[in-house]
Amino acid sequence: MRKLAVFVCSSFILLSCAFCLAERPNILLMMTDDQGYGDMSGHGNPILKTPHLDKLAEESTEFTQFTVCPNCSPTRASLMTGRYNYRTGVTEVVRGNFMMFNDEVTIAEILRDAGYRTGIFGKWHLGDNYPMRPTDQGFEEALVHKAGGIGQGAGPAGNTYFDPILEHNDEPKRYKGYCDDIFTDAAMEFIEQKSDKPFFTYLATNLPHFPLDVPDELADPYRKLGEHEHNATTFGMVVSIDNNVGRILAKLDDLGFRGNTVVIFMSDNGPRTRRTKNDVYPDRYVANLRGTKTSIYDNGIRVPFFIRWPGKFPAGKKTGTIAGHIDVLPTLLEVTGVPAPKNVEIDGVSILPLIKDNPSDWPERTIYLQYNAGPIPFQYVHFAVRGQRYKLVSPHNDPHNYRFPPDAQEKKRLLDSLELYDIQKDPSELNNLARQNPEIVAQMLADYEDWFEDVTRDRDYYIPERTEIGTPHQKKVILSQFDWRGSLENGGIGHWYLKSNDMKTYKITLHFDKTSKAGTARIRYDGKHFDKTINSGTTKIVFKSVELPAAEGRFEAFLKLDRLATPVRFVDVESID
Repeated sequence: MRKLAVFVCSSFILLSCAFCLAERPNILLMMTDDQGYGDMSGHGNPILKTPHLDKLAEESTEFTQFTVCPNCSPTRASLMTGRYNYRTGVTEVVRGNFMMFNDEVTIAEILRDAGYRTGIFGKWHLGDNYPMRPTDQGFEEALVHKAGGIGQGAGPAGNTYFDPILEHNDEPKRYKGYCDDIFTDAAMEFIEQKSDKPFFTYLATNLPHFPLDVPDELADPYRKLGEHEHNATTFGMVVSIDNNVGRILAKLDDLGFRGNTVVIFMSDNGPRTRRTKNDVYPDRYVANLRGTKTSIYDNGIRVPFFIRWPGKFPAGKKTGTIAGHIDVLPTLLEVTGVPAPKNVEIDGVSILPLIKDNPSDWPERTIYLQYNAGPIPFQYVHFAVRGQRYKLVSPHNDPHNYRFPPDAQEKKRLLDSLELYDIQKDPSELNNLARQNPEIVAQMLADYEDWFEDVTRDRDYYIPERTEIGTPHQKKVILSQFDWRGSLENGGIGHWYLKSNDMKTYKITLHFDKTSKAGTARIRYDGKHFDKTINSGTTKIVFKSVELPAAEGRFEAFLKLDRLATPVRFVDVESID
């Protein structure tokens, strides 16, 4: 049987769906950040206590073989679009390679246009500037942090999980309290707004992502049990997640929304434990799964997934049929009766039949996952082909530093090192069956090659999505090192890709570490450069009036000290026309 790998949404026959209700349900989609399959007591964790998540699981249909990408942005791009992340231009989580093309159609855009109120609270990680922000991609209400995490290089400088500066509808504002509570409070306020429209609420907490920062009262019980500090703080962060899941579900009950709200809970990838040799994170319970975050072994890609609709979906049901991040969008569209966008190739399938009926004629299916660093995807490195029974793996110990295509010799080594596992019999992926089953390896490899060609054919990865300057949508664009592109090894200086639609005048401010000597600040764009002298002991320099042409391409800003190029931390590009 030819395996089902691609599903085109235009083939949906939505009108006959028994769940196309005149009154569409609300949707609460909750996603955590780096929470592993074993990071909840309901999955056997002997230390961690998560009563609210356990109760939600009991009230939901659970997919026990639910797969996602092995790191943040690729999963989030697929979640929002129902498409494999390579189609969206998202290849990794740093160096600007997390910026999703604005022409991608998101679940928020689809539901907004169908009459839903749409809100995001927490982590976006698909672009911080126009036209890639959540408000540019269908969310009418947005309270988010920048980049991949609070405290990362996108700023603001010095931001922490406590009293953070967040972006509320694209404007920075300082909030009081702990970030997870702030996001949940905002999501609950959004839910309880009086409206004739149903809501789509995307609560995407940044917990338990590094840095490990949590109120002591949540971590102390695990410290008293003798847990390593990293485990104690991580468990405290998961307890915060659990508490806030309990709070927002109680809010649904209080408002009378329990019966007409579809609730989904999931994570974006597996747990960070010993991702590199430099991590001192101790081992913790992982449900006997192999690997970690960034790995395509199951502990990197298999996550909790619960879906609840009281009275409509079975409670306490578990299904081991494979499903994944690409399936959430088509499932929600079928549940709500909202048509899929035309001429958009959706890779996922609606899993509603699996929730309701356990159909005997469910087609055999394959899900594909891959992760190599850098802006350009290339074949054969660090991929997984996941069927219902067998899983083909191309392992790599350091995928986040694998940025260049393999040469012929390396390619041969990779193909000779392929691993095959019978996941049904060997969920820990310990018994490599590749040598005993060359025909299965050959078929799954051929399927992978077809998939790779399909999902990469329509994007030119050498032309990434541009940050636009000089638009009425964002008067001041803030560029950060987190958005840098280019080769950054050995002290390299990155650059940004910008687009300006008209000749305009800008005020451009460079922010940098205090200079130890005098030098020159330099800006380059579209073949033009602008220099300004800087003094010793300064931390910023302002170009008060810079005329930039209508163009698109590389934008560079850096210092020259003793002839050496020195990076800046932030660049403010503000239109003054």
